[in-house]
Amino acid sequence: MKHPLIPFYTFGLVAVLLGGTVVASERPAVSQEAQRTLTVTGRGTEAIAATLAQVSLGVEVQGRTAQEVQQEVARRANAVLAVLRAREVSQLQTTGLSLSPNYQYTNNQRILVGYIGRNTVSFRIASDRVGPLLDAAVQAGATTIDNISFTAPEATIAAAQRTALQRATQDAQSQAQAVLSALNLQPRQVVSIQISQAAPPPKLFTVRAATMADSTPVVSGELQVEASVTLQISY
Repeated sequence: MKHPLIPFYTFGLVAVLLGGTVVASERPAVSQEAQRTLTVTGRGTEAIAATLAQVSLGVEVQGRTAQEVQQEVARRANAVLAVLRAREVSQLQTTGLSLSPNYQYTNNQRILVGYIGRNTVSFRIASDRVGPLLDAAVQAGATTIDNISFTAPEATIAAAQRTALQRATQDAQSQAQAVLSALNLQPRQVVSIQISQAAPPPKLFTVRAATMADSTPVVSGELQVEASVTLQISY
């Protein structure tokens, strides 16, 4: 027996009579409007005092024989180390030790005139104690002050990074609000977040022992901790 033709209407679901059985199939939903998003990047900074100094200094000696040079380097280096240990510096370690021939060139001929010995150490100390310590190290026998870099304790840097991130987030939100308000649009939700932060690079200060005054002035200054936050916001 043939079924009479039955008109049907679809409202997202189609029902068809087949041999007395109802078969239902879901109709594809109407595609939603593509999500609209705004991407903004905010930046934040926080200044902190550079309270720590990383110092590298050493002893350099020239002489006629390798033995006398090595002995003099050892004598001066031990005297410098005694001063550093008495001042209770931290992270004290040897960073360089060398003994090499010293040549002069005359009429295209290389002539051995002696030897050069070096012993270099590095350490950390509070930045407000650097100047007097350098003076004492030079008096003890140090002949080179290679470099000084200023930093801060890790806990201080970490706290400054959190503050910089908060400021960067607020900056990004402020930018988004300004743009959407100008267009009479309302923000809906944050779709994605990207953050970027880095430890501040150490500030460098270079001085040579031969040019130092009776009392060496050293000013550590401040470090700038920076962060950026990128927000993707739907509207």
